[in-house]
Parts: sequence; structure tokens; C-alpha cells
Amino acid sequence: MNSDTLIRSVAALSRSVSGLRFAAPVSHVYNPLDYASAPHHAYLRRFGAPGKKILFLGMNPGPWGMAQTGVPFGEISFVRDWMKINEPVGRPSPEHPKRPIEGFACAKSEVSGRRLWGLFAQRFPDAAVFFRDHFVANYCPLVFMSDSGANLTPDKLPAAETTPLFAACDLHLREVVAWMKPATVVGVGGFAEERARLALAGMDVRFARILHPSPASPAANRDWAGAAVKQLVQAGLWES
Repeated sequence: MNSDTLIRSVAALSRSVSGLRFAAPVSHVYNPLDYASAPHHAYLRRFGAPGKKILFLGMNPGPWGMAQTGVPFGEISFVRDWMKINEPVGRPSPEHPKRPIEGFACAKSEVSGRRLWGLFAQRFPDAAVFFRDHFVANYCPLVFMSDSGANLTPDKLPAAETTPLFAACDLHLREVVAWMKPATVVGVGGFAEERARLALAGMDVRFARILHPSPASPAANRDWAGAAVKQLVQAGLWES
């Protein structure tokens, strides 16, 4: 089996969400599956094989992570140096002046991605060893911004907008899980776990959760890596 199945599913998700419209306070929407498809497809081809034990599921891209690199939680240094992915990235249209897309030339750091991939890279110095049993995906592929450039998360959008959005995301998540056949889906934060439980109801998969690494979470700013490892050990997924 090859990754073409996964890439076709991603392309279908991208088409579905690109046709959606969002009202104020959303002023700009980026779809990295579109303009950053080259590194995203490289990520899927290199690491998206079936037979994972754990699928980590995030909420949606951050402005300095996946929005720049096309890889979930995609802190540039880890995507480029640990995963060995460095592909051309286009530009969304319209582009917010305070949230430019510079691809792998972006000098800003995605704190959530730095924490998440930093933990994985520390525990698995060889990326291929990590991805043998693990994979990281996002539930929603879109980045939402207000007129000021502030990041908006999908859980804060009105139901009239999230109903079609979540329907497309649910379908894609089911296809990813059917392809990878992970034993456990780990929500990175409560929203991702909740959406995974709803989308994957009836499928043969367990669920767990780790603390989201966002700096907006006071708990995450107190040894996030230690807390995440403890949660994974308590869930029986990692050894201490």
C-alpha cells in the first residue's frame, strides 16, 4: 500500500473546506493543505504508512507552525532538521499583513510545535523510529484570523459555520483512521479528543488525551513535556 490513498483523502478535505465561508470576526482563512501542499504531501509520503499504534490529533494549524510548513504543529526547525522536509510553500490569498506566509524562511517560532515535536525528538532522536508507531494530524486544516490578526480557533465559531466544517473534518478523520488503523487516538487537548470521540464512534479505536502545549494554557507552561509523558504513561501508551 502507498500514501496515495491518504493524499486523495487530504485533497478531498481541502476542496470541501475551501468552499466554506465564515463571517466576522473571521476576516482571513488560510488553507495550508492548498498553498503548502508540497511539504504536506512529503510528510504523508514519508511518514503516513498504515500500522500506527498512536495517532496524535491536534485542533487546527497555528500561524507560525503548520501555516508555514504544511506539517501539523510544524515548528520549522523540527520539520526541516528532524523530519528532513523542506519543500516550496506558496502564499494564501488574501494574505493578512500581520500573518505573512514565508514558509521555511519564517523566523518566528510556534511554541506549541516546539514543545510537542521537541518532546518527540528528545525521546526518539531518529524521526523514522518515532513515526514507525506514531503519527500527528490536525482535526481541522484551516487557520482563522480576525481583522487584527488574532488567531481564532474553530471551537469558537458559530454552529452554522462549524456544522459543514466539522462534517468534512469528521469524514477525513475516519478515512485517516481506517487507513492507519491506530490502536489509540490521543487528543492534544480536550477539543481534539471530543471531536475524535464523536467522529470515530463505532470504530475499533481507544481514546486518550494529553495537555495541549499552547502557551495560552498556564498548566502547559509548567513542564508541559513532563505532564504529557505522565499522561501517556498513565494511559498505558508509553513507558516512563
